[in-house]
Amino acid sequence: MSHVNTEWIRFTRICSGVIEGRAAHGKIDDGVCVCVSQQQQQGIGRPSVYHAVVVIFLEFFAWGLLTTPMLTVLHETFPQHTFLMNGLIQGVKGLLSFMSAPLIGALSDVWGRRSFLLVTVFFTCAPIPLMRLSPWWYFAMISMSGAFSVTFSVIFAYVADVTDERERSTAYGLVSATFAASLVTSPAIGAYLSAWYGDNLVVLVATLIALADICFILLAVPESLPDKMRLNTWGAPISWEQADPFASLRKVGQDSTVLLICITVFLSYLPEAGQYSSFFLYLRQVINFSSTTIAVFIGVVGILSIVAQTLFLTLLMRTLGNKNTVLLGLGFQILQLAWYGFGSEPWMMWAAGAVAAMSSITFPAVSALVSQSADPDKQGVVQGMITGIRGLCNGLGPALYGFIFFLFNVELNTMDPIQGDYNIDPIPLQSPTERALIPGPPFLLGACTVVVAFLVALFIPEKRSCSSSSSHAGLGEL
Repeated sequence: MSHVNTEWIRFTRICSGVIEGRAAHGKIDDGVCVCVSQQQQQGIGRPSVYHAVVVIFLEFFAWGLLTTPMLTVLHETFPQHTFLMNGLIQGVKGLLSFMSAPLIGALSDVWGRRSFLLVTVFFTCAPIPLMRLSPWWYFAMISMSGAFSVTFSVIFAYVADVTDERERSTAYGLVSATFAASLVTSPAIGAYLSAWYGDNLVVLVATLIALADICFILLAVPESLPDKMRLNTWGAPISWEQADPFASLRKVGQDSTVLLICITVFLSYLPEAGQYSSFFLYLRQVINFSSTTIAVFIGVVGILSIVAQTLFLTLLMRTLGNKNTVLLGLGFQILQLAWYGFGSEPWMMWAAGAVAAMSSITFPAVSALVSQSADPDKQGVVQGMITGIRGLCNGLGPALYGFIFFLFNVELNTMDPIQGDYNIDPIPLQSPTERALIPGPPFLLGACTVVVAFLVALFIPEKRSCSSSSSHAGLGEL
């Protein structure tokens, strides 16, 4: 059998060489092309952005269903230090993702996207069935799954394979919007099922959706990386430079403009990553939102974010420009974090949520700004820097927020039950007189770091010329 496989690999390499040789002379034999492509083609149809969209939607829809049960299991498993343990779990997961993302990306360049889509989705969703079976193993698996929870990296590479440069930004926007859309309805559906049928059914449905995602990749997703690229690099060694997660970060200081943008990204995304990891738990335990209210909150803020990142972002970029749009987004972020830090009433959370939706314009505007500030042949490098910094923040932010909650003793020893609370308001766990002056200390600290990010962003040059000569002249003036 191994001999057959060896001969097949040799045959496909020969076919690939024949195709390349005839292409150089303008004499491509259709029969040879069909021979190779039919043997290598898997999935349904030609690879497209829509394959990537379905994979992302199913994965995050499954996890969105678990928003309500996860809050319950987290508090039941770690009743004394819920915020601290949540921060550590998400922090370990984020750091492992940061460390593994370059290696998985490099391997997908050699062996193809499809196989690594399967691996990343499988390991990302592997903890789901363990939620009610063994909570300790569930949280341990969540932490360890970070080593493979880099589906977005592979998805973006898949999209880059199937689009040209003109279409790529629109395709990336479609993928990001799909991610947001998957979280608009799934928490509400999960809360409803949990209230009426119990958490076990929610876990079962989420598991089935995750299995459907895996089956979709196996049966319907075609390989996007061209055959000849995979065959020519089969067995090629992966250099440490490709797998080093800090490689892109070490290049930050080579350009003053990119350095300022990267500092802005770090200082603004660090509190955002921490906020994302603990905010729904905060709403439930400190602000006393019911699981239903949290689901509706996620849906409303998600819809507003989609509107902000499509209609408002396009309008602001045309009227204000990239830099001013970034500054406006940072201003919204400062306001919403401060509001969450000092706010103690539910209506304040809703108002701050609307402001948070507007602050979601920051990262798309930053991506456009860094793209504008780099030479055409350096786009991948600078975008890799931004992705690396965000990955680092995904590890540091949750741990930082959990530790600050722990220092300020923001913990509760009781929690309203999930079952039957769909139409029942939770029992207040704290009276107004018992609430601290600053209910959310990490959010206030996050607002301070974003203020520093705002000041740094003020020094970012508005625009650099596309030509290399004028680019050097602009740098000289700085």
